[in-house]
Amino acid sequence: MATNGRGGVLPVGSGADPDFTPVELLLAALAGCSAIDVDLITGKRAAATTFEVAAEGDKIRDEEGNRLVDIRLTFHVRFPDGEDGDQAREVLPRSVEMSRDRLCTVGRTVQLGAPIEYGVR
Repeated sequence: MATNGRGGVLPVGSGADPDFTPVELLLAALAGCSAIDVDLITGKRAAATTFEVAAEGDKIRDEEGNRLVDIRLTFHVRFPDGEDGDQAREVLPRSVEMSRDRLCTVGRTVQLGAPIEYGVR
């Protein structure tokens, strides 16, 4: 079970039940972080009629241990017809790039890496 400082609770499982596994949560965090960025940018022009982000990666085990490789986010976004929708469609590729290259904290941390301190109390 994961609990945040605001009182939100999220069940976490090992894959034997419907709960998200930690790897699924990582992929969901990547997708969710970029989805929020992209929606905030494109939504200033037009509300999406379809907005889905698929996050995938290949889990491997090698001499470096268990990890994900070839992580992919695929955006499936549609906007209404008309000038506002055209503007949103035009800015969509750039908004995805901005999220990838600068805005999404989760994605930037995965891409750049960060030391993790483990401890026991």
